Amino acid sequence: MCRKGKLFDRVLALGIGFFVLLFVCGMATSQEVTREHIVLGYHGWDSGRVNDNIAKFVIEKGLGYKTELIPADTIVLVTGLRRGDIDIDMEMWVENVQKAYDEGIAEGSIIDLGSDFPDSWQGFLVPTYVIKGDPERGIEPMAPDLKSVFDMPKYWKVFKDPEDPSKGRFYSCIPGWGCEKVNRAKIHAYGLDKTYNILPPGSDAALSGSMVAAYTKGKPWFGYYWAPTWPLGKLDMTPLEEPPYKKELWNEEAGYACAYPSVSVNIVVHSSLPKRAPDVVEFLKKYETSQAIHNKILAYMQDTGGKAEDGAIWFFKNYESLWTTWVSSEAAAKVKAALP
Repeated sequence: MCRKGKLFDRVLALGIGFFVLLFVCGMATSQEVTREHIVLGYHGWDSGRVNDNIAKFVIEKGLGYKTELIPADTIVLVTGLRRGDIDIDMEMWVENVQKAYDEGIAEGSIIDLGSDFPDSWQGFLVPTYVIKGDPERGIEPMAPDLKSVFDMPKYWKVFKDPEDPSKGRFYSCIPGWGCEKVNRAKIHAYGLDKTYNILPPGSDAALSGSMVAAYTKGKPWFGYYWAPTWPLGKLDMTPLEEPPYKKELWNEEAGYACAYPSVSVNIVVHSSLPKRAPDVVEFLKKYETSQAIHNKILAYMQDTGGKAEDGAIWFFKNYESLWTTWVSSEAAAKVKAALP
């Protein structure tokens, strides 16, 4: 009886230990599942893609998560973020999607982790030689009195649309981006739709390509652009004056009839991320770059023909003193070891 009792106790102990092991393994497996897949929205413009790839590399190589980049335009990205289909938006230009952003914050579906870079800009502009000329290139001033958007009707012939010579051409934002709707409303509010056609290029590359091609030939160009970008880091462009930003004018009813506000370019995440990946959220809270840094990255990509992934690697190699402050020394060592 005593031996059988001891045997029973041993079997019982082994059985309990087995089930405890299964439970612990099950918990570990569950944690691995939640850790293994973080989705980042993949932007349609270069600075956004660079930020996406920098974050992806750190989250994968430094923090040990699997990641996925999902291409999406601005509106689709913020919608997916609110639904939880996307976990991270590394470069949300908040004022361009203000309504959706406000709704997401109010309903608790998204969390704003703060600024990505605080010195961004967007607006309407022309090459400086259009106003001042460029003696070295033999270019005479084409619109010497041009200062503001309200001067543009007088100079529509300078910016003539080759497909419709009865009007000038304005190069707008990419369809699907929040600024495309804003620019269309602004052109109407300023009365420029009477003398200008709006051309929304199909991509970031097409928009920058139109500006660079005109600039290279010394031709006029009127359109929308933003910084940080490599073209504004290399080309001499002049922003056109607009009425100062006023909150009461920045809505659909008023036609956004003023300058773009000081833009908040923020990192925004789905509300589930802090529980699922607290170390990722801590990293993103510390993440901050600048317009100057991005201009250099984008100029490097332009000069070398590199992609956003190459720009991210260049950043890691040239700004180690910055990005190593975003993560632990252990994570930083893993990132450095993974660099090509």
